[in-house]
Amino acid sequence: MAVFLSTYVNKVDRKGRVSVPASFRAVLAEQSAGVADGVIVFRSLQHPALEACSERHMEALAEALEKADLDDETRDLWETNVFAGSVLLPIDAEGRVILPQDLAEFAGITENAAFVGRNKVFQIWQPETFRARAEQARTQGRNAGLSLSSLTAAARRTPQP
Repeated sequence: MAVFLSTYVNKVDRKGRVSVPASFRAVLAEQSAGVADGVIVFRSLQHPALEACSERHMEALAEALEKADLDDETRDLWETNVFAGSVLLPIDAEGRVILPQDLAEFAGITENAAFVGRNKVFQIWQPETFRARAEQARTQGRNAGLSLSSLTAAARRTPQP
């Protein structure tokens, strides 16, 4: 399965329309039986950004929530913060979505939007805010000793079902 990679900055027009990067639309299409006609977007739980994914990925999140051993309060928090706050944004023939004003305001997006690949999902940020976050993450990663070899070693140590 394809993943969302890289970072792209695209212009937001006066009507709130912004182009979803072509490579992201290709991943959405692969995750959606060949047709990328929409993307689900919601407020990030951790950052001043938007989270975005395919309908199929959202269905997988719903299944994971059903299987998880969670108390009622935690389940309610997930459902309220993710599912109740999600919107399905149609992708038009030119590959654009219209960012709802409340979501754009939450992320501080006005003139430009940074589309940030994050494996099975992507985020949409105000570009300067993302640049600052990326620099902070690089510093934290160096300080934590992150490396590709440490990731592959950790994966080898994880028991497989």
